[in-house]
Amino acid sequence: MQTKDISYLVGSVAVCQLAGIAGGIFTASSVGTWYAGLTKPSFNPPSWIFSPVWITLYLLMGVSLFLVLKKGFDAQGVRSAVILFACQLVLNMLWSFLFFGLRAPLAAFLEIVVLWALILLTTLRFFHISRAAGILLVPYLLWVSFASVLNFFLWQLNR
Repeated sequence: MQTKDISYLVGSVAVCQLAGIAGGIFTASSVGTWYAGLTKPSFNPPSWIFSPVWITLYLLMGVSLFLVLKKGFDAQGVRSAVILFACQLVLNMLWSFLFFGLRAPLAAFLEIVVLWALILLTTLRFFHISRAAGILLVPYLLWVSFASVLNFFLWQLNR
């Protein structure tokens, strides 16, 4: 691996992890207080699971982004795929702000539906550029699918 590749890999992973840290700022202020007091569905995972899952997902997202960027920004489809990736990453952070920062489960649910669609589009675009990059986004899509259902139930149970 060339030095340029290593810097792209580190940068891609760092951007994704920083997005997670940014979202975590809103989460941290509400997890022990507001979120702890919510009525939760029976399938709600224990709180300790969220952090390692998200750290892993952001790592996979970063490697996926790297594999796409490695093809070259001027390669067919790369620019639009990276723009989609950036949009879904911004929505990922926005969800934390809506759900935990504003404590607005309905707004967060509506937003996560759009986020899910953008993740699906990004995954499909990444598949066309790099099969491995697309595969690396599948766990993220699955987790956000689960998170969408969980968000819906949290909204319904706490109206």
